[in-house]
Amino acid sequence: MTREEKIEAIRQRARKNFSLGYNCAECVAEAVLSLVDTGLPPEVKKLATGFGGGVGLYGDTCGALVGAVMAVSAVHGRSTLPEGEGKEGLMKSKEQLYGKPGLYRLFNQLPNQVKAKYGQTLCRELAAKWRDNWLCRDHALFCRDLITDVAGMAAEMIFSDRDEAASRPLGENVENLKE
Repeated sequence: MTREEKIEAIRQRARKNFSLGYNCAECVAEAVLSLVDTGLPPEVKKLATGFGGGVGLYGDTCGALVGAVMAVSAVHGRSTLPEGEGKEGLMKSKEQLYGKPGLYRLFNQLPNQVKAKYGQTLCRELAAKWRDNWLCRDHALFCRDLITDVAGMAAEMIFSDRDEAASRPLGENVENLKE
């Protein structure tokens, strides 16, 4: 299967997951965990359940985006801290996160891509026009399409060269870091 076929398979599985009853975060996490060898047990997808509706319907970060971050983390995340003690260990950890390549550069791309396409990353803002009719068909179709798009973004990142992707410039970020 080519890279493009794998990405499309993840997109379509996430899309189908929505019609099966998975929430937004579960859709993306389950699709990746089922189709990519992460070395993690399938039960890990349970971690995504609470993030639906922007964390238990609270409306914060879009659940599909959180599921995507979890999925990319399952492939490219840290399983251990760098070796070293005291300041040496802290400096190596800082470099692993903030450096070039750096994991924050990798994960920062997902919310910036979602915001570029949809104008928001918060569930309550993305779904604002359905606040009085949350369970309507139009809202479900919007979320299904968003889930499909975000699953594709995650898959693109998963099948990218980690160091190359983690060397790209940071987008919008809370520390206002620039190149």
